[in-house]
Amino acid sequence: MDLAFTPEEQAFREEVRTWVHAHLPADIAHKVHNALELTREDHQRWAKILGAKGWLGFGWPKEFGGPGWTAIQKHLFEEECALAGAPRVIPFGPVMVAPVIMAFGNAEQQQRFLPGIASGEVWWSQGYSEPGSGSDLASVKTRAERQGNKYIVNGQKTWTTLGQYGEWIFCLVRTSNEGKPQTGISFLLIDMKSPGVTVRPIIMLDGGQEVNEVFFDNVEVPIENLIGEENKGWTYAKHLLSHERTNIADINRSKRELERLKRIAKREGVWEDSRFRDEIAKLEVDVVALEMMVLRVLSAEKSGKNSLDIAGLLKIRGSEIQQRYSELMMLAAGPSPCRSSAKPWKPAGKATPLPEPWVVSPVAKWAMRPWPPLTSTCARPPSMAAATKCNATSWRKWFWANTLNHPRHAPHISTPKPPLKGGSRKSFAELRR
Repeated sequence: MDLAFTPEEQAFREEVRTWVHAHLPADIAHKVHNALELTREDHQRWAKILGAKGWLGFGWPKEFGGPGWTAIQKHLFEEECALAGAPRVIPFGPVMVAPVIMAFGNAEQQQRFLPGIASGEVWWSQGYSEPGSGSDLASVKTRAERQGNKYIVNGQKTWTTLGQYGEWIFCLVRTSNEGKPQTGISFLLIDMKSPGVTVRPIIMLDGGQEVNEVFFDNVEVPIENLIGEENKGWTYAKHLLSHERTNIADINRSKRELERLKRIAKREGVWEDSRFRDEIAKLEVDVVALEMMVLRVLSAEKSGKNSLDIAGLLKIRGSEIQQRYSELMMLAAGPSPCRSSAKPWKPAGKATPLPEPWVVSPVAKWAMRPWPPLTSTCARPPSMAAATKCNATSWRKWFWANTLNHPRHAPHISTPKPPLKGGSRKSFAELRR
């Protein structure tokens, strides 16, 4: 196993880095580096820039218009884009459904759908999860009944990421109840502008609309939109998921956000505290370890061996790391995201005027109301200079007791809640359980 990059791979990295820095719009990079909400136009603009270069389908073979990159080159491309502040390529079209169309679609379907995906013109959504059918996809109940030369689709999909922007959606639908649940599933491509398709937002805590419910009420789908054979959709779904083996860990985003965490810690003055730096150091070790795991998978693919089937492990470890850096950012930043004095990241050497570094969501407006005066029961946070007190546990306990339960954040609570059994509030770990 060789985890070192070759001179050719290093030269490829430099080529990608130079191109991305020259073509990535400064306002989009500003939003990404400051964790601001990206609009549909932002995503589409970057996708079309990549599409014009032929890099939106960066994992595609040359015969379908892709660059024909190796697994290592694809990893380096994603890493350089993430570090430069480029939005992550929305995967539903170029990374998910396109390989299925290439492998199992007929020539007419390939000519019809792949050009719009490669150019970034058409936005695709994923229709997998349903109420009661999340990890257990074989239990999907959305029904597609064959009537002549069309299917009539009825049912519901949920947690559809960015479905409010979708123009087409690929769905797992049930076309038979005979045999095992997996044998009665088909893979359909559905135009989201069809009569009977309804997208309903699921509003998140911050007021955003990232996920949605999609309802199908007697939606007519032409039979030519069936991929492959009827009742073979489970095989195609597994093929689709195989293309997420490494990027499912989102390691490149974690590396970028780790650097952002360091900037926040230095700006807020907690970088000088050795205990807080210890937490960052432990996180960085885990990020490097996850990257080594991803490189092991890539090395196996490069050498022609069977790649390690550890997608589940990569997903879990990547999600844990994302939770940890988000929590550390929260602890380091305190109320600074609501202050006008917060200094945003700005790209070096670029004089392009940038927008304000925050967007006030409904939750932020609620949180920015005047504080009631602090009382004896709402003390100051643990000293960041006191080595015996400054640790993650004491800081979390103070944060839970004095911010989340403070009258500012819980205006309906007029008196402090009585302590739980044992005389102390639950820890964050207990609350998560």
